[in-house]
Amino acid sequence: MQHLLAFLLATSLQSAPSIILHHGKVITVDQAFRIVEAIAIDSDGRIAAVGTNDEVLALKADSTQLLDLAGKTLLPGLMDSHVHPGAAMTEFDHEIPTMETIADVLVYIAARVKASKPGELISVRQIFITRLEEKRYPTRAELDRIAPNNPIVFSTGPDSMLNSLALKLGGYSRDFKVPEGSAGKMEVDSATGEPTGLLRSLSHNVKAPTSAKSPTAEDTYRRTVELFRDYNAVGLTTVADRDSSLKSVENYEKMLAKGDLTVRMRVSPGIASMSLWPACEKAIDEVVQHPRTQPDPMLQIIGTKVYLDGGMLTGSAWMIQPWGISEAYGISDPQYHGVQKITADRLKQLVEKVTAAGLQFTAHSVGDAAVQLLIDTYEDVNQRHSVRAARSSVTHCNFMHPDSIAKAAKLGVCIDLQPIWLHMDGRTLTHHFGDERMTRFQPLRACFDQKVIVGGGSDHMQKIGSFRSINPYNPWLGMWTAITRKARKLDNHVHLENALTRAEALRLYTTNNAFLLKNEQHTGSLETGKLADMILVDRDPLTCPIDDLVQTQVLKTWLGGKVVFEKK
Repeated sequence: MQHLLAFLLATSLQSAPSIILHHGKVITVDQAFRIVEAIAIDSDGRIAAVGTNDEVLALKADSTQLLDLAGKTLLPGLMDSHVHPGAAMTEFDHEIPTMETIADVLVYIAARVKASKPGELISVRQIFITRLEEKRYPTRAELDRIAPNNPIVFSTGPDSMLNSLALKLGGYSRDFKVPEGSAGKMEVDSATGEPTGLLRSLSHNVKAPTSAKSPTAEDTYRRTVELFRDYNAVGLTTVADRDSSLKSVENYEKMLAKGDLTVRMRVSPGIASMSLWPACEKAIDEVVQHPRTQPDPMLQIIGTKVYLDGGMLTGSAWMIQPWGISEAYGISDPQYHGVQKITADRLKQLVEKVTAAGLQFTAHSVGDAAVQLLIDTYEDVNQRHSVRAARSSVTHCNFMHPDSIAKAAKLGVCIDLQPIWLHMDGRTLTHHFGDERMTRFQPLRACFDQKVIVGGGSDHMQKIGSFRSINPYNPWLGMWTAITRKARKLDNHVHLENALTRAEALRLYTTNNAFLLKNEQHTGSLETGKLADMILVDRDPLTCPIDDLVQTQVLKTWLGGKVVFEKK
């Protein structure tokens, strides 16, 4: 009765709720992780009340719409801390099949050769070797055999394998010198001194025409809207565009004005970190001075992003211990530690500049050496101004030394992490690094225990479709992975002692991400006064058989009280 009186008093001077959802299991994900029965939404799309059926239904008026949840589960809208919406354009020219073997790669390239003219460039992007059955790059000879008359660039992110014609067109001979100031490397055959075709952290310089269609601005707009609606279909109501641009912000502004922006957008423009410092400063100033840096729950520039090291999936992440010789990754140097892309001095300049403006600095930091340097830099800068207040972050953070976790906790540094990589790549990484080194891989348990705020993301790069995409952006798969630590095609768990509980996995994609993305006052939990970003699902993620969690279906998605997806 006291609860009822409190609710009535709080709402006595307000208009009646526009809608009440009742007789459900409402998982609030508030600080106490309360589970209630009903929720009321006001005409402004904010939550007016949460509580028992009797408490909330007492607030209804003749104009209030009632929705009986019939026992189904209602959750806060989910968030992805790391996407690349340009993924919507990957298959604009043609559909790209799933490739799981070298044979699949060569069949695809052969088909592109038939569809192209001699001399035209054929690019294959983001087919990670860790996900191929053979766990290696296609060789220069294999690419030559399939495409002797077309330059081929097989790119896995920062690293690429080129065929002979591409090497020739790019000027990559045995006499090639890596440009001064570049952290890149051209791999050569130890016996002959000739290029193997593998370029590490070198932007290829292959100039050749291509027959691929170029999208118009209308094409990009249409397909991006389509992608965002697919995000809604799996329960996402907020995403962060990492390594974005101010031009992308203009596009989001247009979508917002037309009513087509169906996810809350948090933006981190990329900065060319090793340009001359005046150019770097200018780029950061353009971000700092942009009007969209002002707090806005729908569209906000929250900070900047740079790339501190290479890739875990490509053999170029910067590690404390050497990688170790590997045929799969093409590593022949036993002392190879990976690639450091930003000097320590420049990193400090960048962190100082961005955090002093109150913006979130984040850097792609995959290996434990990269993570260590970034967190040590935050520690240094924190002597002059708070890195916690700026929501300073580490992106990817796949391998972490225990000392780095402790420092992150002390400094209030957040982590933008992708559990899906454990599922997709855990087998190859375990085979390469061994069980002991893998204790440092995505140590979620240690981070949660030490109160480090970790947000869950996908690093979605290519294709529309939550399971077929690279990387999969299905948040239920991400949660399941964080809970089970299961990798595909691997019998053993990847250090189950680092797993999360189901409630913690939900926080990974709700309250934690809301804080990481500077929107916790408005989103992340179902609490009075917050925006009504909600999803209705077909099962209870807290109690369903754990392996069924991945197949969770979203029945309806609301953004600020407005339905943006409903399952047919």
